[in-house]
Amino acid sequence: MQAVVAFGSLGMTIALVLWRPRLGRMRLSPALGTVPGLVLLIATGVLRVDDLGHAARVLWRPLITLASIMATTHVAHCLGIFDRVTRTIEIRTRGAVPQVFTAVFVIAGLTAAIFNNDAAILLLTPIIVPVIGRMYPRRQYLRVPFAFAVFVSAGVAPFCTSNPMNLVVAERVGIGFNAYALRMLPVALVGSVVSWAMMRVVFRKELADNVPGRGREQGSLAPMEATPALVLWVVIGMLLSYPVLSYFEAPVWIAALSGAVLVCLLGMRDPALTPEVVARGVAWNVLAFLFCIFLTALGLQNVGITRALASVYGLASGRPLSEIALVGTVSSAGSAVMNNHPMAMLNALAVTSLPGDATWRTLAALVGGDLGPRLLPMGSLAGLLWMDVTRRMGVEISARQFVRVGVTVALPSLAASLATLWIERMLE
Repeated sequence: MQAVVAFGSLGMTIALVLWRPRLGRMRLSPALGTVPGLVLLIATGVLRVDDLGHAARVLWRPLITLASIMATTHVAHCLGIFDRVTRTIEIRTRGAVPQVFTAVFVIAGLTAAIFNNDAAILLLTPIIVPVIGRMYPRRQYLRVPFAFAVFVSAGVAPFCTSNPMNLVVAERVGIGFNAYALRMLPVALVGSVVSWAMMRVVFRKELADNVPGRGREQGSLAPMEATPALVLWVVIGMLLSYPVLSYFEAPVWIAALSGAVLVCLLGMRDPALTPEVVARGVAWNVLAFLFCIFLTALGLQNVGITRALASVYGLASGRPLSEIALVGTVSSAGSAVMNNHPMAMLNALAVTSLPGDATWRTLAALVGGDLGPRLLPMGSLAGLLWMDVTRRMGVEISARQFVRVGVTVALPSLAASLATLWIERMLE
């Protein structure tokens, strides 16, 4: 009976988070969407009071890191640092379309790696789509492949800080920043190259255009002022400190928090950046959602769901290729169907319950969790928000088109990424 309650709670949570019904003039937030399911789990005894304390002990470090990265990204955006990205893209839109597409793909991928994938998708899409529409006024159809370029380029996270869920799971399993980056950088590079190649195949007709953009250019930006320049240097220093801290086994959250505090203090030299404005840059709702979805996963663990998932993964135990392929495939399918957040939490609990080192199983699960949401729109909250953003800009992307592009691009990228991970394991 409790298993039925747990699955019902998960189904209700996913439905509310994806559907987001209206409450008056506002839509239900993802965090509030988890509350009915959690109330049901607590009321039926599936979720215990001590699970709340366990979740807090596990998540406080990654949540501080994520809040710090969000605040840093918001201040950088308010100070116009991301406008430099726009200008960089505009300069490159004077060439043939394939070269412009590659430049956008690379810029979006680097932005996702340095900040995080959600920030890259939600900040760059409203920047890049209008630029492409303006630079190619007679070729508005190009906005679709370029919008997909932003979404797809934020693929496998090369750093644990590049994806909120990856940071939470890596922290849970005990994979440090350097250990993660050492293994996932090659995987991310291979996955990105394959994704780019498959995107060129999917949109070969639209991108087979060597006529340069001839639309109106906005002109050069003024030289970067002292405050944005200082903020940019702090961000660079913060990123460079991650591997150093990890090497000495010091927690990365210290650098993220210290960098965020310094960036916010510098940013608030601008009168428009008040403490209230900076605080609004942290997606508190997303942090609450991560905490609540972890509690949902603990409830599923209490009724044996994670043991069942671990049993499936255990079928390939001792066979590296089979294990990586099985965990990655199941994770990608689960992420696509029921959203990557609950699937990532279930994976974090399942892989650590199996005997032996959980590192490779965890990395395979994260690869699947990164790429699975490209298969179906419901696979990630960022994907749903991306579709909403594009629609508001007049670019209609249907669910059918999303699936067609997603399957064509994500499956080869998943296979190549998991194969790279297996080669790394065999060479270790």
